[in-house]
Amino acid sequence: MAELEKAPEPADQALNPQQLPHPAAPSVLDAVTYAEEEDDDDDSEGGDELYEHHRFQANRKQELLRLDKFLLNRLQKTSRTRVQHAITAGAVQVNDRAVKSNYRVKPLDIITVTLPEPPREFKVGPEPMDLDIRYEDSELLLVNKPAGLVVHPAFGHWEGTLVNGLAHHLKDLPTGRNGEVRPGLVHRIDKDTSGLLVIGKSEYAMTHLSNQFFHHTIERTYLALVWGVPAEESGTIRTNIGRSLKDRKVQAVFPEGEELGKHAVTHYRVLQSLGKVALVQCNLETGRTHQIRVHMKHIGHPLFGDATYGGDRVVYGQRTGAYKAFAEKALALLPRQALHARSLGFEHPTTLEHLQFEVELPADFATVLAMWEEYAQSGQ
Repeated sequence: MAELEKAPEPADQALNPQQLPHPAAPSVLDAVTYAEEEDDDDDSEGGDELYEHHRFQANRKQELLRLDKFLLNRLQKTSRTRVQHAITAGAVQVNDRAVKSNYRVKPLDIITVTLPEPPREFKVGPEPMDLDIRYEDSELLLVNKPAGLVVHPAFGHWEGTLVNGLAHHLKDLPTGRNGEVRPGLVHRIDKDTSGLLVIGKSEYAMTHLSNQFFHHTIERTYLALVWGVPAEESGTIRTNIGRSLKDRKVQAVFPEGEELGKHAVTHYRVLQSLGKVALVQCNLETGRTHQIRVHMKHIGHPLFGDATYGGDRVVYGQRTGAYKAFAEKALALLPRQALHARSLGFEHPTTLEHLQFEVELPADFATVLAMWEEYAQSGQ
């Protein structure tokens, strides 16, 4: 009788294989990143319960291997940066405890990925939506996004987003870039920021536009109403920006050259000095989460109405009397950050023609700006 061969050592076990991502779905770590990038878009009222999305057990012959590399080899459609981001955010545990990215996975270790919402397959359902389209051709589309509209589906906002509306308007949206599932998107703006977004209608257009963003050749101009008047009429703010060490729901400034945060550059110019507030033009050289909001707060001038960064109260001027009543009325009329993506300039993906687009201020922003102009002229 032939000698039986010894069975090979089993590979790492995915203990919940039914929870592996669908081939057309993004990695669960994409959901972590989307939540990190747009946490102010998450209005869900869930509790503190966590749901397990992945569970792996290292095999008995597992060689010591960094945790981020271990997960990168086993999770679909993700990157090492996203894996590290998820570990830092506390979404990954080894043997039921939080560890760092450089933790060395050992034989029989159990690695879990948990998130505050149950697993679900990522699908962009088309939804009829009245989109304010300012330009469209075979390769791209320019849309004027109203404040209050979430750009991309994420936890707490699986429906009713701009991408859902685009899926209805367009028969086919390109799936994404660099393994990310971001239909048509090459950039985003916050839920409560209004203004222009460019959408790629083909994979080629997305790649071409993304490269322009990467190389900082796209001109992006924002209008912001800020508390107070900057001492310098124009200037450049250069810092690192990253997740706050005290409150992970907000962004914070870190010194340039440190490992914390990412390099961020904002150029600003005061367009109108209105006493207690100012209308400021901001041009982005980089595109970090909440960049303008964080940078203007950093120099002492938070955006008017910005609850996340301290602008939803009277910051400059008396906090009593008629002025306080006026300021609070203005805040009630604009209960969001006063930030508008006014213009975009870029090279067309196929014609290589330089295109420039500009949109007017939305009604709520324009109304409050007019109030402050009248108040400043009154000399009060």
